[in-house]
Amino acid sequence: MTLLALGINHKTAPVALREKVAFTPDSLVSALSSLKKQDGVSEAVIVSTCNRTEIYVNGAWPTCRPVLKWLADFHRVDETLINEHSYQYSKGETIRHIMRVAAGLDSLILGEPQILGQVKQAFNDARHSGTVSAEFERLFQHTFSVAKKVRTETDIGANAVSVAFAAVQLAKHIFSALPKRSVLLVGAGETIELVAQHLKEQGVGHLSVANRTVARAQNLSAKLDADVLTLAQVPEQLHNFDIVISSTASQLPLIGKGMVERALRQRRNIPMFLVDLAVPRDIESEVNELGDAYLYTVDDLQHIVEQNLASREEAAQEAEQIIAAQVETYLSWQQSQRSIDLVRQFRERGTAQRDELVAKALAQLQDGKQPEDVVKEMAYKLTNSLMHGPTRVLRDAASTSDTSLKQWLSDSLELDDQSNQRQE
Repeated sequence: MTLLALGINHKTAPVALREKVAFTPDSLVSALSSLKKQDGVSEAVIVSTCNRTEIYVNGAWPTCRPVLKWLADFHRVDETLINEHSYQYSKGETIRHIMRVAAGLDSLILGEPQILGQVKQAFNDARHSGTVSAEFERLFQHTFSVAKKVRTETDIGANAVSVAFAAVQLAKHIFSALPKRSVLLVGAGETIELVAQHLKEQGVGHLSVANRTVARAQNLSAKLDADVLTLAQVPEQLHNFDIVISSTASQLPLIGKGMVERALRQRRNIPMFLVDLAVPRDIESEVNELGDAYLYTVDDLQHIVEQNLASREEAAQEAEQIIAAQVETYLSWQQSQRSIDLVRQFRERGTAQRDELVAKALAQLQDGKQPEDVVKEMAYKLTNSLMHGPTRVLRDAASTSDTSLKQWLSDSLELDDQSNQRQE
């Protein structure tokens, strides 16, 4: 059997094609069942996210061509189109690829952690569908441990690489205990929603959302269990918040120096952290002149993100070294398992030959044949049976002058190769 991987991702295919070959949760079960029924498939796992569709197969073929045809037929997409935008791996390259994917090295955002959970979910779905056996159980469990090792021993996921996440991380540096802090989010678009998700993950309990359109603020607040303010309420409520993060489409600043100055007086100069993610700005730059106000703009955060991306690139090189070593570890285990299988087959065949000859010998004894003749015949046949394979290999090695194979056979069969000694 051969480990194979066929995939399409954000690097190789446009979103229109990725959408066509994606698997929904409802279609995944039937897809795994269909794939497992293909001749030559012993195991299968399908990873399908917004950025990638990958099919891992333990199959009887040397290439991914049958998997490619199955994928095209299942989604009714032109096979040539998929082939042009796909990548295909086999054996050790398959192992390396799944480890890189799980560790976040192949993601749109380098080192992002969500992909590991998605790969784990794909594996569990396949296991519940009955398309995972011993080989994939070992491969994916080893992959998960490698991904954890990468995240533990490198800084691949340590630094923020989006302005939304960077804003929250910066807030953590200024206010060490975020759950105790109150946060005002100004705006209700995608950026603010992403900031809110990161804040909730950090345990922030008191969130308020202010927006020009109250209905949009209410929609977002319902997801976050947050309070809702109108923009008109912000000046009188600003002093209640330790952290203010703004991202609107306003053409003029919404929060001015005077407004923040009044809020600080009401707070008795307890510091405020303000982040302006908007272009044009939502918060007047003069706020930075106030001693207890810490204002960061999108440019400040972008600089942090760029530094962190460079840091992740360095960590990625360390991660690649870890993965390379772990691929070799897995391949060594795989080879040892094959050796064990060969030994088991050899012993099982020898046992079967013995049992067959013993049964014949007992039958001959019952028929009255002389015991001495029965024992001699059984010994002769058993010897010939057990020696036939090694003898043939020894002759082949001698005829091809394969000295390394001859030496290996001499050692394994505990022979004294006098001919080699005489030549030396």
